[in-house]
Amino acid sequence: MTPDEYCQQKAAQSGSSFYYSFLFLDSERRQAITALYAFCREVDDVVDESTDRALAATRLAWWRSEIAELNAGRPGHPVTQALSVAARRYHLPGKLLVEIIDGMEMDLLQDRYADFPALKLYCYRVAGAVGLAAAEIFGFQDPRTLEYAEALGLALQLTNIIRDVGEDARRGRIYLPQDELERFGVPEADLIAARYSDNFSRLMAFQIERAEACYVTAMAHLPAADRKAQRTGLVMAAIYRGLLEKIKRDGCHVLDSRSSLSPLTKLWIAWRTWRQA
Repeated sequence: MTPDEYCQQKAAQSGSSFYYSFLFLDSERRQAITALYAFCREVDDVVDESTDRALAATRLAWWRSEIAELNAGRPGHPVTQALSVAARRYHLPGKLLVEIIDGMEMDLLQDRYADFPALKLYCYRVAGAVGLAAAEIFGFQDPRTLEYAEALGLALQLTNIIRDVGEDARRGRIYLPQDELERFGVPEADLIAARYSDNFSRLMAFQIERAEACYVTAMAHLPAADRKAQRTGLVMAAIYRGLLEKIKRDGCHVLDSRSSLSPLTKLWIAWRTWRQA
């Protein structure tokens, strides 16, 4: 199996909506973004699939060393071998890959966030940095496009957090800011036990409103000159905004179920958005 085949398999197995946004890219950019996504899956799996924090920390440290090897021109893992091609071709900043690892490490070091600024740092590392790296792969002329990419990363991650509130809580992680839980009168125990209330509904309406505002901000930052080059990000935004709308239609029942769009719906949104961009 070649490095590119390994990354393709990793991406396809995830079932993520990101996969649908890659379909319309030319082969070189598709290989590059698939390698970046496979890297994100690898380091995320280190945290999600390990019950031993010390072991997970050791594995993340190995990935840090592997990124150093990549930067030195000696990648060993299939993912970093594929990434090395993308890094040379699209001038990917190595510091962004380290930022992504830093974000995954935050999940080992903390499972609560005091306020939104603290959560925003986490979102930047696990999603904003990915958006910035992806923007380099897709190409841009105007540096304001990087502001769009970072803002879009935040919007996508907030959507993930909203979708996974109950699932994350039962795994011991609560990403909703602690001061906002207190402000809306929602105890952590309600999230863990999947107890709905009017207070919870108001809390989630607030979270959804903020996520929607982040999408609006991201789109406002995207210069018209780079809109076509950044179509893949626009596809992701359309799919995730569709997911956010479905969560609203479903009554924000995110404590005991996981809202999702069907593969056919995601493919339709991807095709429509790509044509319209």
